[in-house]
Amino acid sequence: MKGQFKPDHLDHIGIAVADLEEALNLYERLGLICEGREEVPGQKVNTAVLPLGRTRLELLQPTQADSPIGKFLAQRGPGVHHLALAVEDIEGKLRELKEQGFRVIDEEPRPGAGGSRVAFLHPKGTLGTLIELVERS
Repeated sequence: MKGQFKPDHLDHIGIAVADLEEALNLYERLGLICEGREEVPGQKVNTAVLPLGRTRLELLQPTQADSPIGKFLAQRGPGVHHLALAVEDIEGKLRELKEQGFRVIDEEPRPGAGGSRVAFLHPKGTLGTLIELVERS
């Protein structure tokens, strides 16, 4: 493996949904329990977090049609939007991945849900999968 980048674990799987209540009902019927909801204005989404072991499902409902999740839903419908990898020193990891030739969407981390800091890698450089780096305090 080139470089030293190694994520800690899979932080969450982001799932785009048109109706947060409907999605929560579905996942709760599957035995998962919502541990919290939050609006993330910078990303124009309402979120609901459902823990599943060390990983979580993060349901994402757009608050505006022109948001990234709104556009995703319009083009592809509901479903898996991204995979989030837990990291420490997100600035260092971004720098390292850029040096390895990865295309980044975020040059600098931005605020994410739950007080996290996040940055995304462009899916054109990750075989079509949107990957989020997450640093939690």
